[in-house]
Amino acid sequence: MNEGPSLLIASNNKHKHAEISQILTIEGRKISLITPADIGISLEPIENALTYLGNAQIKARAFHAALKAMPGSVDWVHTTFVLADDSGIEVDALGGRPGLLSARYATGAPLQDGCAAILKELLGVAPHDRTARFRAAIVAIAPSGAGFASEGVVEGEIATEKRGANGFGYDPIFRPVGSNLHLAEFETAEKHRISHRGIAIRNLLPSLFESINKVKFTHEHQTN
Repeated sequence: MNEGPSLLIASNNKHKHAEISQILTIEGRKISLITPADIGISLEPIENALTYLGNAQIKARAFHAALKAMPGSVDWVHTTFVLADDSGIEVDALGGRPGLLSARYATGAPLQDGCAAILKELLGVAPHDRTARFRAAIVAIAPSGAGFASEGVVEGEIATEKRGANGFGYDPIFRPVGSNLHLAEFETAEKHRISHRGIAIRNLLPSLFESINKVKFTHEHQTN
């Protein structure tokens, strides 16, 4: 394990791991990223909050507690931050569904294809009635237990077909306001500039890295 602060991504979703890594790189923020599998944590917290922020807090706290409970209280645990997110797509013509249940909607759809399921539900719905938004909440917890949170939203509409390969989840059917491209068609840097997750993480970075730098400073002086 690398010395100094690390950031544990509190998710078993490899696509989220990749996106968070990409966003941090684009923003020029350097920190060692670790996944639950890297350190042998197997955890699926029950997400039963009534908001995205609440679900992100559940995940962040669960993984933070798992870190603290690791055998031997290994030194690097005391410099490891935890970052969790919760996100979903809200389709106005569906009364805001699937929303908080976006992941479960996809896994419960035929062939686990949430995009196809939404397109089927919207058959015959006029273009001006296909408005939707992506919403994300990000929560980070410092080794001390201090927390940071932010949110991001991108408005748009549901297209009539899937397009693009640079994304996951519902990205192939979502078209941001003012664009003819589906979110999965954007180049990586531009996608993260406008995406809900990119916005939420950028909003969090100043306070998160202020805390990371303090931990780094303390760690360096304790080990010198």
